[in-house]
Amino acid sequence: MVKTTALSSAYDRLPLNALRVFEAVATRLNFSDAAEALHVTPAAVSQQIKTLEDYLQTPLLRRNGRGVQLTLEGTRLLPGLRRGLDELEAALQQIRQERETGRVNVTTLSSFLQKWLTPRLVDLHARHPDIDFHINASAEMVDFARTDFHAGIRLGQGDWPGLHTVKILDEHLVAVASPAVLAKYGPLSSSSELDKLPLLHGTEIDWSNWFSGKADGAQALRGAFLDDSAALLSATVEGLGFGILRWTLAAGEYQAGRIVFASDRVLPYQNAYYFVCPEAYLALPKVTALRDWLLQQAKEFPVPPAVAASQRPAASPRGPVRPKGPANRRPGPRR
Repeated sequence: MVKTTALSSAYDRLPLNALRVFEAVATRLNFSDAAEALHVTPAAVSQQIKTLEDYLQTPLLRRNGRGVQLTLEGTRLLPGLRRGLDELEAALQQIRQERETGRVNVTTLSSFLQKWLTPRLVDLHARHPDIDFHINASAEMVDFARTDFHAGIRLGQGDWPGLHTVKILDEHLVAVASPAVLAKYGPLSSSSELDKLPLLHGTEIDWSNWFSGKADGAQALRGAFLDDSAALLSATVEGLGFGILRWTLAAGEYQAGRIVFASDRVLPYQNAYYFVCPEAYLALPKVTALRDWLLQQAKEFPVPPAVAASQRPAASPRGPVRPKGPANRRPGPRR
């Protein structure tokens, strides 16, 4: 701690502006030319050189007619100064370039990453090949101020103060099973004797509440319990029993034919997926590129078929159509 403080104090005292002016003068060996390049007056250049010489307690330049020459000390200082300025410029240039390319650190749920995001990453890379997306799977709410994460995809209600928040996807709960399980036990209904069925339990909703529509947590009946949504989906695919899953996780397996709907009932989920990031990171094109890509992918993601059917406008009743033909035409004027 003492060394860090001392080093920071030394940096605070460095005459950085005077060093920049000295490099300009040493390159041109003329105060007026250096002043023109720096867009300041020759008097300002002279003052900065004096500041640097006072700091070092040694002369760096010697006047030679209308120009100047480097002293021995100035000659020794110049190469190191240029190396330092080159490294500083390179670091600044890298930061500028990484506004649009380079690494983006993202955090999201493991289940969402595995079942929804990963199958779409090929498209993301094809559209943004210069951006390296580093994705961390965790249910923890990261503190953006204390970590190097740029953005997150969170499941919640959008109430995260101090963050830029955009809804990506609404979520639904669906009851599914493998084709073999459905063929053996038949579809579920409100009259089903649930205690006689192979039920899989997760953390979203209890089977006893499924047909009542109360998605208020789990009070599990008998059967296997898995607290990981991806594991619950895998168990359902393997034919271990009926499962209640979030649609974003189940959609891929349903479209591949590995699971089927066990019930026509679909429940809206209490939470949705949101893109979140600190407001300051919206200035980074690579972060907004991720946000916009997610919104486009979400727009193309289908809702459960039962929801899609309920959203279609009802066909308007049509009255009898009068046949077209000579018998239905009004007589024209006689000629």
